[in-house]
Amino acid sequence: MLISQISKVNFTKGLVTLALMVTSITSFAQLQTAVQVVTNTNNAAENSQKSIDRLNDQTEELLVQYRTVISEIESLTVYNEQLEAVVNDQNSQIQGMNAQMTELDSTRRAVVPMIIEMVDMLRKIVEADIPFRINERLNRVSSLENLMETSKVTDSERYRKVTEAYQIELDYGRSVSTYQSEIDGGVQVNFLQIGRTALLYQTLDEKSSGWYNPQTKAFEMLDDRYNSSIKEGIRIAAKQAAPNLVGLPILFQVSGE
Repeated sequence: MLISQISKVNFTKGLVTLALMVTSITSFAQLQTAVQVVTNTNNAAENSQKSIDRLNDQTEELLVQYRTVISEIESLTVYNEQLEAVVNDQNSQIQGMNAQMTELDSTRRAVVPMIIEMVDMLRKIVEADIPFRINERLNRVSSLENLMETSKVTDSERYRKVTEAYQIELDYGRSVSTYQSEIDGGVQVNFLQIGRTALLYQTLDEKSSGWYNPQTKAFEMLDDRYNSSIKEGIRIAAKQAAPNLVGLPILFQVSGE
């Protein structure tokens, strides 16, 4: 009987122990589950934070790009406004140039005949003038006449050349020069040109002198007494002697003899 009771007591203790063991195992399992849940939650939170950080970085990058684009748009807007102003100004200039071209066409119709007339008049002036440097001057006129027939030359260039020729002729009237050339009969002489007042000459041996008579339009011999004066005048014109007063024959002096 006692043994039976002892056995019951031991059995009961065993059940209690078993129950405690089962409870412990269950609690440990639950604890492990809870820890795993916390771990998973932390991992998920960490991953979420990383995603948030990544999205934040992307957002900041996009914001920088957006601001850059806005700045470029503003710059392009200003540039386009300036470009538009330049284009408008160029259009105005083009319109003005077109208007000027229309005026130039009408002006050219008046200028070209004037230039041709100036060349014709220049030839008449040279041919009627005292014949100093006559070949050089006539060749210059011939060059201008050829220039009038050349299509590659602009009207402005023609006009410039003609005015240059007129300026050269004008300068002749204020100059004193000497040069070597031939007179009638092929005699080589030294010429002394004094503006358009007198054209004198002396042979190279300095023994004979003469002048161009505008009234007879011919070269005439002069008295030997003018030889030294003409020689001195030639030296002064050639800058071989200092300027000095010399007695040279002028039209009214010769005609009064």
